Order: sequence, then structure tokens, then C-alpha cells
Amino acid sequence: MRVTGDQILGIDVGGSGVKGALVDISEGELLTKRYKVRTLRPATPPSIVSQIQHIIDYHEWEGLVGVGFPAVIDNGIVHSASNIHKDWIETDIMTLLNDSEHHDIYVVNDADAAGLAEIHFGAGKGKTGKILLLTIGTGIGSALFLDGNLVTNTELGHLYLKGQRKVAEKYVSNAAREREELDWKDWAKRFDEYLMHVNALFYPDLIILGGGISKHFEKYGKYFTLQEKIVPAQLKNNAGIVGAALFAETVSNPIHF
Repeated sequence: MRVTGDQILGIDVGGSGVKGALVDISEGELLTKRYKVRTLRPATPPSIVSQIQHIIDYHEWEGLVGVGFPAVIDNGIVHSASNIHKDWIETDIMTLLNDSEHHDIYVVNDADAAGLAEIHFGAGKGKTGKILLLTIGTGIGSALFLDGNLVTNTELGHLYLKGQRKVAEKYVSNAAREREELDWKDWAKRFDEYLMHVNALFYPDLIILGGGISKHFEKYGKYFTLQEKIVPAQLKNNAGIVGAALFAETVSNPIHF
């Protein structure tokens, strides 16, 4: 399917699932129902590339594709692999994907993608100053904006909290909440430690909490110390897809925005 105008295929690669949909980037809305497949294990380059290609084929899509990917991405090179296979490190993902079927595919860090969506269409729209988006899922992703400009690849889920031997996302992610069977109050108190630490480092004007868990904000938001500056993401679990599509358009046509 080739559709002209403001329609782009957005794909969000996560630790547990790979999902995609056609996006209207002028409105920040999904034009098709999200199509999701479970992330293959081990999440090696061939496995993930095959799943991305499967989602493209499922939509019979021939136009621009944006992919949000759970790693540091710098000039198309993967530099981290916390929730994917280590074989990804130093892989040229742009070449790998675009050699598959010669699509115009652009890749960005998955949390940065979600942040772009929230800045343009969601809780950060029209806001100035320092805005921090945290995506809560298998891990913790982060996207930092200064007056609307993205500071790429912040990876704040890999900070260490006092007294913890593992990175913060192993202690405060939604996966940790489910694994340890924490109720919302106990998990929120734990996550509050992380929020206070991040706040002391950056003093953001606004903190947006995203990922699938954002739809339950009313169950845990009341337990945070910094309630006055913390809000749930408006695009919720669609932010990664929307932002990936938005990134593809921005890179391929930088004067659009």
C-alpha cells in the first residue's frame, strides 16, 4: 500500500512486543489498529529485522517507515543492548533494515520517539523549559527536551540508585513491579526514589510518565513527592508508534516541522 500525504508507518520495538500502525503525522493519530507480535527470543538482529519486515509486509506498505528501537542509536549505529541481544551492539541498523527490502526506514531510540510524540501532540505540547519523559515498561526509557529540542539517547533508566547494585530500571520498572508482585502503593514509593534522584540531577519543569502503565496513573500518582510537576502521557502506549513515524518524516523532510 502506498499512501501519499501525511501517512507514515510507525513501528515500536519493545522488550516484550513489536507493534506498528499507520500514523497521521499531522494529527498524531493512528489510522489503523495497532498490530503487535511478541518480541522473538533471543532478540538478535536477524530475529528483530524479520519482525519489523513482517509488520511492513502486513500493512503492504511501500512508503516511509519510522522505527523506535530500545537502544542508543547514533548515526544509525546501535551502541547499547539492555533488553535486546548483545549482538546488536555496533550494528549498523539503518543499513541492515534498508537492505532488506529497500524501504525508506529511519530508526530512533524508542523513548526519544515517545517523547517526540508527547512534545508535538500530547502532555508536552506548547510547553517550554526542561521536559523529561520517562517510559515505564520492561525497562525505563527517557527523553529529555530543552525548549522543545531533543537531547538524544539519555538512557536514564541506567542510573544507579543509592544502595542498589543493579541499574535503576531493574528495580523500578513495570517488569520489576510485576515480577515482585508489588501493589501500586509499594511500587510508587519505590519509583518515587528514582524520580527524586532524577529530579536532583536535572530539575525538569515537567515530568511525563509514559508506557502502558500510564493508563493507571490515578492508582499510583498520588504517592509521588513531586505531584505538582508529574503528569501521565496523553498518547499512552501509542506514543512510540506516533513518535517513530514523526521522526521518519522529520529526518526525511526536515523543513516539514
